[in-house]
Amino acid sequence: MSLRRLLFVLCLGAVSALFAACHRVPAEEAVRRAVAEAAQAAEAVDAGAFRDRLGEDFTGNRGEVDRRQLVDLLRLAKLRGETIHVLMGPVTVEPRGDRFVATFTVTLTSGGRLLPSDIGVYRVESAWRSESGDWVCYAATWSHRL
Repeated sequence: MSLRRLLFVLCLGAVSALFAACHRVPAEEAVRRAVAEAAQAAEAVDAGAFRDRLGEDFTGNRGEVDRRQLVDLLRLAKLRGETIHVLMGPVTVEPRGDRFVATFTVTLTSGGRLLPSDIGVYRVESAWRSESGDWVCYAATWSHRL
């Protein structure tokens, strides 16, 4: 391959990468990805990655649970060597002004004893907003669905 051709290919690759970086993901798709990332973090028992998907002012089930409590639950599961399995149902995302509401079902199972009473199928409604370009959940409600 000649030097000229190599430079052309490299420039073409750089321009393609630039266009790809400039491509904006639609907000609805970004929220879907954030929901999936939170589910993956929970299944990996990765408290840090899960925390990154929650707003600092997160509130769960109308004040019953806050961000710290959820993250601490994952930390404890990790320390105990627990496994968590997350099976997501379809995610519906609806705009609410500059924010979004994502609704879905999730099935939780565990290979340990930390969460036995909490295992099962849940219906979740979660509220998302953009913070510095990242979508974070600032509120969620869930109910056991058998």
